[in-house]
Amino acid sequence: MTPAAGVEKRAVSPEIKIRIIQNDCRLLWSPPFPVCAWQNGAPGQAATATLTAHRTVVPRNDHRLEAPDVSTEQEKQVAAEAAAELVENGMTVGLGTGSTVAYLLPALARRSLDIVCAATSPATEHAARELGLRIEDVTSIDRFDITIDGADQISPDGWLVKGGGGAHNREKIVAGAADRFVVIADSSKPVPALHAPVPLELMSFGLRATMRQVAPAALRDVPLSPDGGVIADYHGPVEDPAALAVRLSSTPGVVAHGLFPPQMVATVLVGRGKSADRIDFTPGS
Repeated sequence: MTPAAGVEKRAVSPEIKIRIIQNDCRLLWSPPFPVCAWQNGAPGQAATATLTAHRTVVPRNDHRLEAPDVSTEQEKQVAAEAAAELVENGMTVGLGTGSTVAYLLPALARRSLDIVCAATSPATEHAARELGLRIEDVTSIDRFDITIDGADQISPDGWLVKGGGGAHNREKIVAGAADRFVVIADSSKPVPALHAPVPLELMSFGLRATMRQVAPAALRDVPLSPDGGVIADYHGPVEDPAALAVRLSSTPGVVAHGLFPPQMVATVLVGRGKSADRIDFTPGS
């Protein structure tokens, strides 16, 4: 296949090649997932900065970019394996939680890199150790070179909803401490606009009062979070994620919510067929 104008091909590994298409635009919607730049200021305030997205397609082979009837689990694997290729020797790596991260761990283990990892949940830590990955306690690490995690929803302007597994408080801490936060997902996760439910972690003390203040919300019938928090879900409107994030964060008794702002996100890798659709966001461009 001959590359189109403005497209550069370069090898990443013997198995993976990258096509890079750069776009510098504002709020350009290109379904099913946009190449976009967005503006975002302080929560609830006018926009002050522009972020530019660089779209990349990462095929699993050199023959075709997509294949019909590829399962969701295969798309998760494609995205996770593409993310594993971003990890280099000597890195400190934050490991998220969930079904997509489950495909990341063996992909990292197969590369046999000299890396130090920290996990956001006991389940991830156990699985990583079983695969021979070196795991350190997150309390001994003050920054990560890269954190890789999944998402429940990804909006066109880069907002995320996370926390389906109830570990969003730890996930947000580790993502925020990373030089580069990479999101991996299957093709069902990009959405036109965020919607309920939005996961919450709440203190058990004063729980009924907190639930009244974050209404409409419902407790989730699941175990406590790894840090002893009660897991619930907000079921109201999410038209303005920044305003909702401010409201939830300022409510006494809310330990953490599952809204992750675009400023945290460096790269999104979405499995589509046999390729990973990659979008890099560069602040200040």
